[in-house]
Amino acid sequence: MAPPSARKSNKEEENDLISIDEGLIDKVLGDVGKSSAAIQLLIGTISGWCTGVITVKIGKVAALTFGGGIILLQIANYQGYIKVNWDKVYKQVDKVADIVEEKATGESPKWMEKVERYVDRKLDKAEDILKRRERKARSWYHTFITGEKPYQLNGIHVFLVGFAAGLAIGFASCH
Repeated sequence: MAPPSARKSNKEEENDLISIDEGLIDKVLGDVGKSSAAIQLLIGTISGWCTGVITVKIGKVAALTFGGGIILLQIANYQGYIKVNWDKVYKQVDKVADIVEEKATGESPKWMEKVERYVDRKLDKAEDILKRRERKARSWYHTFITGEKPYQLNGIHVFLVGFAAGLAIGFASCH
């Protein structure tokens, strides 16, 4: 029977991997600092180009994934699959803003500032409701007078046009 082989510790295995990697890099590149300026420039240019290409490819995938996720969330919100409770979001933002202000200035915000924020938010909500009703009234009037429903440009349309333009500019600049 063969004697049981001695198992290396994790530290020894890690050192072997590092020495293999360093040996490979040394074999391929050698000591670049001892080479001529032209060779150093060539190696630097090639490695920079490779790094740039890899970064652009990874960046494109990340941007496409992130942007696509945002678009899907916007579409889901527009279609009514997602409903955001903005009052809850605003309350959380107010709490965080109070904490940040207390840490920055050393004192908590005055209650008058809190009341001002609350009233401002309620006025914004009332303004949104009035604008929505105004749009409905205009739409009803236009339909009543002309008999046809007017085209409505929504925020999602503007977002999608902007995204498509940015995507086209990005593809054009990388090719």
